[in-house]
Amino acid sequence: MAASSTGLRYPSNKKTIYDRNINRTKTSELSRAAFAYLFVEMITYAQRRVTGIADLEKRLNTQGYPLGLRLLDLLLARTASSATTSPANLRPTRILPLLQFIHTTLWRHLFGRPADALERSAANAAEYMISDNDPLVNGYVSVPKEISQLNCAAFVAGVIEGVCEGAGFATDGVSAHWAEGAGGGEDMWPGKTIFLIRFREEVMEREEILGRAG
Repeated sequence: MAASSTGLRYPSNKKTIYDRNINRTKTSELSRAAFAYLFVEMITYAQRRVTGIADLEKRLNTQGYPLGLRLLDLLLARTASSATTSPANLRPTRILPLLQFIHTTLWRHLFGRPADALERSAANAAEYMISDNDPLVNGYVSVPKEISQLNCAAFVAGVIEGVCEGAGFATDGVSAHWAEGAGGGEDMWPGKTIFLIRFREEVMEREEILGRAG
């Protein structure tokens, strides 16, 4: 059936939306107002029938987890496309490259900049910390004083956990914590958040084996 008889109209260059490069919008920015509205709605949805702060943070974490799984494949595919190699060859096999991928590549994709710090816990070799001095997700959330311990960046912790699990690095959870003096204090960065990543024993054992193999 001819286009004229169906009422369809085509641009003069004969190309439709299906002809566009899927990477064309990879650097475009989402309206912050739109993001703020959607994120607050997600928090409102997660608040239904919660039993406390820990339960609410767990639900936010659960909402972020599948996003992390999908972002891992998306970002590896985009990197592979620009480097003309296979995404499988870029998938991290060691802890440090994985965390650097999260700290830089993932953070730039989500927030337009790298995270502020990446550290290993001095108390537990299986724990690592990624710090964000001013998490975007907390910028539009007003937390009542009675639940001031709540950190809505638990959603981002879920994204991190999804990336780790999707890459084959099992965790005992990723959690978001206010830094000392944050959460309304007089610190230079009152919203500073630390994402604590706890890798499972089998991941640490594999890391040790790979380290010995060079």
